[in-house]
Amino acid sequence: MIDVLLKISIFTVLALSLKADVSVKVLDKKFDVAGSMLAYTEFELSGEPLAESLGLDLDTLDPNAINVPTTFDYTAGIESYEYSEEAMYAINYQSKMGPHLANGLLNKKRGADMKAFANRITSLAKATSFSLEEIPLNLHPTALAYISGYPEFAQKVDITSVNKDEVEMVYKNAKSEKVNIFFPAYLRDYKTLSWVEDKMDKFLSPSALGGTLAKDIMWAQDFLGGMHIIENDEEVEATNSKMNEDGKHALGVSSVDGFNGMLLSEIAHERVLNLQNKLAFDGKKLGVKITPQYNPKDKPIWFPHKIKVTEGEKNSVKSIKALEVIDSKSTLRDTWMLLWPMAEYYAFTDQREANQNQNLAFLAVYDGDPFDKSVKENLDFDKTNDVVAEDAFSIVNNLLGMLFKNIQALHFNDKYGTFVNTYHNGKKENKVTTYDVAYTMEALRIYQRAVDALPVGYGSSEAVQSLNTKDGKQAILLIIKQADFILKNLIGKNGLAYDTYDLKTKQTKGQSVGTQFAVLRGLTATYLVTKDEKYRKKARELYLNIEKHMFDEKTKTYADIIGKPTIYTPYTAAAVSGGLRDAILHLKNIEGEKTKTLTLNNLVKRYTTWFQTVINGPKINEGMQLAEWLGDSGENMVEGSENISNDKDNVPQITAAGGKFGTAQTMASKVEVSSK
Repeated sequence: MIDVLLKISIFTVLALSLKADVSVKVLDKKFDVAGSMLAYTEFELSGEPLAESLGLDLDTLDPNAINVPTTFDYTAGIESYEYSEEAMYAINYQSKMGPHLANGLLNKKRGADMKAFANRITSLAKATSFSLEEIPLNLHPTALAYISGYPEFAQKVDITSVNKDEVEMVYKNAKSEKVNIFFPAYLRDYKTLSWVEDKMDKFLSPSALGGTLAKDIMWAQDFLGGMHIIENDEEVEATNSKMNEDGKHALGVSSVDGFNGMLLSEIAHERVLNLQNKLAFDGKKLGVKITPQYNPKDKPIWFPHKIKVTEGEKNSVKSIKALEVIDSKSTLRDTWMLLWPMAEYYAFTDQREANQNQNLAFLAVYDGDPFDKSVKENLDFDKTNDVVAEDAFSIVNNLLGMLFKNIQALHFNDKYGTFVNTYHNGKKENKVTTYDVAYTMEALRIYQRAVDALPVGYGSSEAVQSLNTKDGKQAILLIIKQADFILKNLIGKNGLAYDTYDLKTKQTKGQSVGTQFAVLRGLTATYLVTKDEKYRKKARELYLNIEKHMFDEKTKTYADIIGKPTIYTPYTAAAVSGGLRDAILHLKNIEGEKTKTLTLNNLVKRYTTWFQTVINGPKINEGMQLAEWLGDSGENMVEGSENISNDKDNVPQITAAGGKFGTAQTMASKVEVSSK
C-alpha cells in the first residue's frame, strides 16, 4: 500500500482556475437554521478531520498562507472548518435570534436573574482558566434559535481600530508580503452584530433545534476533548478524569477553546431541557411528560413541526412569553435531525458503568463540577429502571430513547421496509423522500455507535469494543432494510436515485444533486455498520453515475441537468460535502481497484473545486458563503486597503457583504449555479 503521505503528494500542486464563465448567483440571503447548521456540521467533519486523515500535519496550516501546503488542505482545514465555527458563533452569540440564556430554564433554577447568570459564566470560565476580561462584551447566548432570519445587521458595525499587528500573507500565486492589519472593535464587543429584528421568523422547529444542537455538541467535543496546562496553555491528553483538580491543569484543549466548549455545553443543556420539559406534544397540548418507559404504541408523543413564539423581555433581554403549535405533524426530517445530535450528545455525556471507551476529559466535565453527574439509576445496563432527571446525560438518555422509538413507530413502514415523511392525525403517509431516508441511515449509524459505546464525531471510524446492545442491533437492522429498499426501488435506469417515491402509486419524481450525495452517505453508512462489500460497491457505482450524468465540465461542479442552472440550498451543500468526504475516505480505489473516476486525486480535486466554486464563489459576492469573520479563516482588515476580501477567496468581510450595514458570516439559503 502507498503511504498516505505519498498519496497526498499526488495533489500537492493542485491548483484551481475557476472559469470566468461560471456564475453562482445568490437568490436568497435568508439564513435557514436547520439546513445551514446541517451543512456546517458536514463542513466541520470535512474540515480538519478530513485533511488530517489524509496525512496533513495540522501544525503546518496557517490562515495567512493561502493554499499552503495544498489547495485542498487549505480549503478543508481552514475554510470549510472555520466557516463552520464562525457561523455557529453568529447564531449562538451575536444574532439575538432567540431568547437569552439568562431567561432559560437552567438559570431559573439558579435564581432567574442576571446575577445568577453571571455567576454561572464565572464558574465556566474558572473551570477552563479563562479570563473573564476576555469574554466578548454584549454576548447574547441564544437559548433556542428561531427557524430563520435575515443575517443583515440592524445597525452600523463598529470597526473602530482597537489594536494593530503586522502579518506575512502568502497568496495563491505563492508571493508573500508583510501587511499591517488592524483589529476592529466588533471582535471584542458584539453590540453592533445583532440581526434585523423584523425579518426573524419567530418559530421553533425540531429541525432547527437539532441543527444548532449538532453544532454545539460537535464543537464542544472538539474543544473539551483534552485538557491544558494552566501556566502555558499547552494542550495535553487527559490521563485521568481528576487531572483538572490538581491546580496545574484545566478543562479544555486551551483556555479559550475550553470556555467556548463550556458555553456551548451550557446552551446545549438548555436546549434539551426545553425539549424534555416544554416542547413534547401528544396531539393536544405542549409540555407533556416524557419518560424512559415511553411507549408510542400506548400514546404517541413527538415534537411538533412548527411552534410559534411570542417574545417577552426579562432581565432586559429576550424571553419567551408564550408558545403555540402551528403545525402539529411529526416529520422524518425533524426526527433524524434531532436523533443525530442527540446521539452525539449521549456519547459526549456518557457515564455508564459499562462504557470503558469514554474520553477521560469528557468525564471530567460531567463529574459534578461544572456539570452535574448523571443520577445512578441511568448508569447501569438495566434500561427498565431509568428515571427522568435534569442532568445532561439523563435528559439525553430520555430523549434519545423517545426519538429512536418514534422513528420506528411513527415513520417506519414495516410492510415496505422504508421510512416515510410524516405522521399526522394518527397515520403515516405514503411519501418517501430519498434525501431524508438516506440521512436517517447516517443518523442511525451514529445512534448505534453511541448506545454501543463506540466513538462518534471525529472518532467514528475507530475500532473499540462494542457493548452490542439490543437497540444498537435494531438500528443496524433498520439501516439494512432501508438500504435494500433504496437499491430495489429508488435507483433509476440511469443509475441515479429518485428524489421521491410514493408507496401506493410507485410514482417517482426528480433526480437532484443533493439526493445523490445523500444516498452516498446512506449507502456508506450501511457499509460501515455491516462491512458488507455489496453496499460499498453500490455506492461506488452511484458515484460513477453522478460523474457521468451530473458533472458539468463548464462549471466544473455538479448540476441537476448538465448545461442547465442548478439550485443549491444548504441541504444540497451538506450532502455534497458529506458525500464527497465519504467517497474520499471509504469509496476511493484501494489495492486492486483502478477506476479512474474514483482515484483519490480525482475525488480531492472534485471536493476542492466544488467548494471553491459553489461555496466561495467565482467572484466577489457570489457563492453560498455570504461573508467571513476575521482571523482564523484567512481574512484580515488591512490598513490603507480598499479590498473587501484581502485573502482573495471572493468571500467578503462582514461589513462589505451587502445590506445597509453588512451581513453576518453565514450561508445563503438559495444560490443558482450556471455557466454564462
